[in-house]
Amino acid sequence: MPIFVVLLLAVVAEIAVLVGLGQAIGVLPTLGLLVAGAVLGSWLLRREGRRTMQEFREAARLRRSPDREVSDGVLIAAAGFLIIVPGLLSDVAGLLLLLPPVRAVLRKRMLRAAERRSQEVHDQVWLHTQRAYRERGAAAPGSDVIDGEVVSVTEDDVRAPGDGPRLLPPQRSAQAGRSDEQPRD
Repeated sequence: MPIFVVLLLAVVAEIAVLVGLGQAIGVLPTLGLLVAGAVLGSWLLRREGRRTMQEFREAARLRRSPDREVSDGVLIAAAGFLIIVPGLLSDVAGLLLLLPPVRAVLRKRMLRAAERRSQEVHDQVWLHTQRAYRERGAAAPGSDVIDGEVVSVTEDDVRAPGDGPRLLPPQRSAQAGRSDEQPRD
């Protein structure tokens, strides 16, 4: 679905909820809910952002992969955006994203989707590489083709045992010939 259609549907839904809530509880309580959601959201956003930043520093200090912290940072940034956007539905969605259990569920889904997408890209690159090698008439990497040179050996090339280079006996050093023992009388 094009993003314009999604944004249009979101605006229509926000207006419908605000009008319905305004008719049900009144205009001032509806505005009070919007202000309370923004205040609560900004406080939670600051607290969770600070906590995630501390966890990121700790992961860097321990030299471990900060996958969890980075995905939490992305979700917290999305929550901040949703809280800033005027509307009750976006405030509720932003507040939900600031809750750690909700982020844990979404983080797992994000990581699975990223792994799946990574595998798809890997497969596409592999297929493109295979196709490119095939078009050039070369063997693709990973195939069972061994590049080498054939050398023909004839009877003239074979040497007799005495025809090879002469091997000299190893030379002994001056210290090796000397004895450490004193002659006895």
